[in-house]
Amino acid sequence: MSRRSTLTTALVSGALAAGIALGASTVLPAGASPAPAPAATPASTSATAAHPAHPAHPAHPGDRAPRVTVIGTGGTIAGLAETRDALQTYRAGQVPIADLVGALQPELGAVAQVGTVQFGNAGSSGYTIEQFRELTLAVDAALETSDGVVVTTGTDTMEEFAYWLDLTVRSDKPVVLTGSMRPSNVIGADGPANLFNAVRLAASGDTTCFGTVVMLNDEFHAAREVTKTDALRVDTFDGGQFGALGVVDEARVTTRRAPARAELCGTREWATPFDVSTVEAADLPRVEIAYSYQEAGGEAIAAFAAAGVEGVVTAGTGAGGISPAMREARTAAIERGVVFGASTRTGSGAVYDGEVPEPGVIGMEDLLPQKARLLLLLSLAFSDDEAQVRAWVDGLGSPEFA
Repeated sequence: MSRRSTLTTALVSGALAAGIALGASTVLPAGASPAPAPAATPASTSATAAHPAHPAHPAHPGDRAPRVTVIGTGGTIAGLAETRDALQTYRAGQVPIADLVGALQPELGAVAQVGTVQFGNAGSSGYTIEQFRELTLAVDAALETSDGVVVTTGTDTMEEFAYWLDLTVRSDKPVVLTGSMRPSNVIGADGPANLFNAVRLAASGDTTCFGTVVMLNDEFHAAREVTKTDALRVDTFDGGQFGALGVVDEARVTTRRAPARAELCGTREWATPFDVSTVEAADLPRVEIAYSYQEAGGEAIAAFAAAGVEGVVTAGTGAGGISPAMREARTAAIERGVVFGASTRTGSGAVYDGEVPEPGVIGMEDLLPQKARLLLLLSLAFSDDEAQVRAWVDGLGSPEFA
């Protein structure tokens, strides 16, 4: 309670009225690396219906309830408002994840044995790439003993959290990200239902080998495709031209399609080459984004190159074209060793703006710039061979069914 002593009595009373216990919380200081994830603490051991078998993961021994670890990083889902009608004015990252899970008992205990890990408690935009690496290690550690993991985050950069985990987590067990658009103690809070459904989805095993998925508003989406489309509405997340992977309706999980990587389930090729446990945080390169628009200047690219960045993703117009000034600056930066990824502001469509591949420029098909940045960053972290980086970007950035 001490870390929230400045909150008003009305705020605390409102939170308790909403069924949330205000307890101690581990908060990740800005710029600091989180401590190694502690072992998950079971919140419930209630039995549940038989967990459906998956070819790569047999049914649970003795028909035990699935084990799901919920890793909290903060965000709006852990936020508190000063009044119950302040749906959009609040402080994010205030409530411990154990309290959010505890408020869903005893009903959640009928779905899974749930443990919690407090990774951090901050807004999603406050996390660094170094902390992203630590989060991957925490997720993989939890999956050694759990059947699935749910990660709660803020929604502002949730799609980046999701795509990073999709590219780096080594286990093919379900990883589900969720959050909310409204704080935990307001009228109409969407967090409790989102968290409950995320645990149900992870426990179902339906997304085994799907990589990371995002679950909000009763829908789940592939990490590579999902994006936030509205700053306020609860139906903000969208799966682009291919739509949602499926829906969660009470006890029923309906899966309508799968990401292409699911075809590799059970093979060594399923996991990406990006095992972040084998690289130090200091070796993760700096990659930036340069946005193109009418008469865009090249100064941003020149400044990035002068600052020593290893990669730049251009958010191009149309099919990925950039302004003449940006093109000139890009050519100069390539001569200094900077590698470029060519993406488009639309997030889909052909993205290379030249007739033939230009050395130092890699087309990044159907990836939003913020996701293209993560793929280029990881590719450069694991290889300085442009041909290898290009092969990874082509194969992982635009996967297809065989």
